[in-house]
Amino acid sequence: MDQTVGISIVGLQADFDRWGDLLALIRRAFAYMDGVIDPPSSAHLLSADSLAEKAKKETGFLAVENDRIVGCVFALERARDFYVGKLAVEPEFQGQGVGARLMKAVEDLARERDKDAIELQTRIELTANHAAFARLGFHETGRTAHQGYDRPTSITMRKVLS
Repeated sequence: MDQTVGISIVGLQADFDRWGDLLALIRRAFAYMDGVIDPPSSAHLLSADSLAEKAKKETGFLAVENDRIVGCVFALERARDFYVGKLAVEPEFQGQGVGARLMKAVEDLARERDKDAIELQTRIELTANHAAFARLGFHETGRTAHQGYDRPTSITMRKVLS
């Protein structure tokens, strides 16, 4: 049975005030990365206030089930594309299409705004994420290193929109 049936994808509204809930969701969704990726996830640097500031510069989408936030994504508009960040899905909902629906919301926004592509970065160690994004039509376009690292730590992936 499709467990995403009761889940709605909604745009993050200006009057949103559940930043603590959203931060907790992101931390739960990213917790599996602790001890796996180096350097640690930037999710550890987030606060409720910094999320509210992020939402002023980026477009956010939420996955909501019965008023419970079960996923989110942020998209930063750039000249020719959108950069996708902080895609997070509650662990119990992962692997059920919630992330794909959130990414579709970003794609739809990008098309509405006549953008050529959407782009994201995923950590080198997270091979399951690389495969999941590839299934959504993303292709690797480069590798970068975080400051202070002499090896690639992230993979840049891009989806060209038709």
